Amino acid sequence: MARTKKDSSTTTHLSISVREGEEPWTADELAEVLDELRTEEARLAAEVDEAEQDLVELMRSFGDGAGDDQADAGAATWEREHELSLTNNAKGLLDQTRHALERIDQGTYGDCESCGTPIGKMRLQAFPRATLCMTCKQKQERR
Repeated sequence: MARTKKDSSTTTHLSISVREGEEPWTADELAEVLDELRTEEARLAAEVDEAEQDLVELMRSFGDGAGDDQADAGAATWEREHELSLTNNAKGLLDQTRHALERIDQGTYGDCESCGTPIGKMRLQAFPRATLCMTCKQKQERR
C-alpha cells in the first residue's frame, strides 16, 4: 500500500490504499492522475469564469423584460436557466476536482469517504474524482 506523490521538485512517499490483488500505485501512475486533475481544474475554472461572464451579459441583455411578449420572456427564461445549469454543473465538477487534489495532499485519496475501504486503483484511474467505493456508490444510487 504505497502512496507516492510526485511534484516538480521532490518525490514524497505516501500510502494510497489499494484493493486486495491490486498493485501499489507507482510514482508515474499518481503523476498521471495528478496531471489529469490539475488540467481538469484549470479547464473547469476557465469554464466557470466564462459561464459566469456569459450569465452576467445575458442578464444585462434582457434588462427588465418590459415590452417582451410571452415567447420572448419564455425564451429569455429558458436561456437564463440553461446558463445557470451549465455554470452550476461546471462548479460542481470543479469542486469535486479540487476535493480530489486535497485528498491527495491530505493522504486520504483512495479511501472511501463512506466506509473507509479502498476505492480501487482501476476505479480511480478511470474516474480520479471518485470518493466512494463501488459498493457505497451503488448504495447511494439506489436511494
